[in-house]
Amino acid sequence: MAANENHGRTVVVGLSGGVDSSIAALLLKQQGWNVVGLFMKNWEDDDSDEYCSSRQDLLDVMSVADKIGIDVEVVNFSSEYRERVFAEFLKEYQAGRTPNPDVLCNSEIKFRAFLDHALQMGAEKIATGHYAGVRESDGAFQLLKAEDGSKDQSYFLYRLNQQQLSRTLFPLADRYKRDVRRMAEAAGLHVALKKDSTGICFIGERPFKEFLMRYLPPKQGEIRCLDDNRVLGEHDGLSYHTLGQRKGLHIGGVKGGKGSATGDHDAWFVAGKDMANNVLYVVQGHSHPALLVDDLSAGQLSWISGERPHTHWVYGAKTRYRQADAACEIERIDADSCYIKFAEPQWAVTPGQSVVVYESRVCLGGGVIV
Repeated sequence: MAANENHGRTVVVGLSGGVDSSIAALLLKQQGWNVVGLFMKNWEDDDSDEYCSSRQDLLDVMSVADKIGIDVEVVNFSSEYRERVFAEFLKEYQAGRTPNPDVLCNSEIKFRAFLDHALQMGAEKIATGHYAGVRESDGAFQLLKAEDGSKDQSYFLYRLNQQQLSRTLFPLADRYKRDVRRMAEAAGLHVALKKDSTGICFIGERPFKEFLMRYLPPKQGEIRCLDDNRVLGEHDGLSYHTLGQRKGLHIGGVKGGKGSATGDHDAWFVAGKDMANNVLYVVQGHSHPALLVDDLSAGQLSWISGERPHTHWVYGAKTRYRQADAACEIERIDADSCYIKFAEPQWAVTPGQSVVVYESRVCLGGGVIV
């Protein structure tokens, strides 16, 4: 869109202090938008420089905003985050599932609380530094994969709806990460080489088990071999483990085992949880049949178009981020659940994670694996 077409139109950009959101703001400024930055503070329990670094992030935001010439507002969504995201996050872990907080965080905070606030500020659109795309087709809005497939984040955005997408810009849709960093360096932005943030959305990088233990107390139980029911050791809480997990079991086995036949020295992997009896089941070998499934059921469905996909069409689906699309069919679908069958077995499909369905580059939506 030409710069003169955007003159006088206001877009509020979610600024995190990272290079991606910084370049998103710069690109929109260059396109003639009236750009306002918004820095969201959403976690206060132990906001220390060691983990959250929100203080440094805000300093980086202010520095970038000053360099590119935009105003910044700081807003605190910590109560919304705790009620809408973190409470659900803990509830799922307590039930033995493995939730994806980034999915909830996007739908409830970045594209709901943030969007509502931006509209109150008089914005016409909001924008973020996500690697994804949005386009209008026949009056409906579609969520697209990013051009940079290695950075595509559409998986985390599958719960967005038509109203949210109609107000959203993704300036990095056709950009590659390497070019984003180069652009930041050329613009003199000191965040050009800043490390990408990982870890829990807004909570940051930290020893995850220790973090969970502050909210979900340990409950020791047996670790058993799924094949012969031998007791192999003891776990300190089912909530701290997830399907396919290899590290941190402390029951022997060696590194590797991937693709090898099961043997005495193959690595152990979590294969199941018996919540009623507090037993963690494990198997040996990355390719053990217990870690592979041909189908799944999902609930809490969210379809971006507002309409259900067709059944018995060939789609692609991801059951985890950074996974290649796996060919599948939706064999059954109703308002509350769907049943998906894959062409090839999928590894460590985990309850609580999301299955996200694609038709080529278009993200159709998905649901939570049950």
